[in-house]
Amino acid sequence: MSQSINRRAFLKSSLAAGALVGVGSVGCATLNRQRSLFEISLAEWSFNKALFSGEMDHLDFAKVAKQEFGLDGVEYVNQFFKDKGNDADYLQEMKRRADGEGVRSLLIMIDGEGNLGDADPNLRTRAIQNHYQWVSAAKFLGCHSIRVNAATGNEGSFEEQMKRAADGLGRLASYAASFDLNVIVENHGGLSSNGKWLAGVMAMVNSRNCGTLPDFGNFRIQGEEWYDRYQGVEELMPYAKAVSAKSHEFDEAGNEINTDYHRMMRIVLAAGYRGYVGIEYEGDKDSAVVGIEKTVTLLRRVRADLQASGEFS
Repeated sequence: MSQSINRRAFLKSSLAAGALVGVGSVGCATLNRQRSLFEISLAEWSFNKALFSGEMDHLDFAKVAKQEFGLDGVEYVNQFFKDKGNDADYLQEMKRRADGEGVRSLLIMIDGEGNLGDADPNLRTRAIQNHYQWVSAAKFLGCHSIRVNAATGNEGSFEEQMKRAADGLGRLASYAASFDLNVIVENHGGLSSNGKWLAGVMAMVNSRNCGTLPDFGNFRIQGEEWYDRYQGVEELMPYAKAVSAKSHEFDEAGNEINTDYHRMMRIVLAAGYRGYVGIEYEGDKDSAVVGIEKTVTLLRRVRADLQASGEFS
């Protein structure tokens, strides 16, 4: 039977990782990496079809990222080890495999744990508490953050939902601060895909360990209502502690057809961000492997172009 990991054990086992809270928009990777404008990581959701079908084992993710794509940073998704948040043996195996590949565990993306901006105060508190196990798990794995959702159930006015989301995020961030861990929010549908709204939530929380994870593509608010992706990323970058390079489809020249990566990365870098940029391929035209490879190639080309331009130091 796997043992439950207590808070003291997490803190003791992860001291070597250092305190990463407070690095702000520069990002955690900047501390030891100055050789390029940004580093490239891989989000586990890129393999969601293979993982859900059982064709791929979650425990092999770090190895695939390093051996197949040459990437040394990974972003986990809790859905693929949903019942393992308190499983010490399983988490230790995850850590052992990542360390063995020389791969950094950067963050865990958390879904399905309740609405942090729920209109019901009791449900909002329960959602906050549901995230506690993932705070501990992320700290043990050596992550700098957990990615959460600013879900509100779409109840109430623009301002009311902002206040509730700020309350839930602020309380969770306060808990995570004792673990030297960040709580970061992705634009992920609903009002969270409204850059102005989510930036307002961040300003209201006003916590050094609560920030954003701007995603290049998740700006559909509802139905066919979309927020401008470039404006949205620009509004969220002042609070960014991670960045998600969403990709779906590519033209013959290797460019993503929905997002101008040169333009988007100029916005990212202009905000002073120098951390990891995580690939999240969600397309159907190419396989996951091919889509990821194309995104890696595109990001490396964009990085080389922007370094050569001398626009950013």
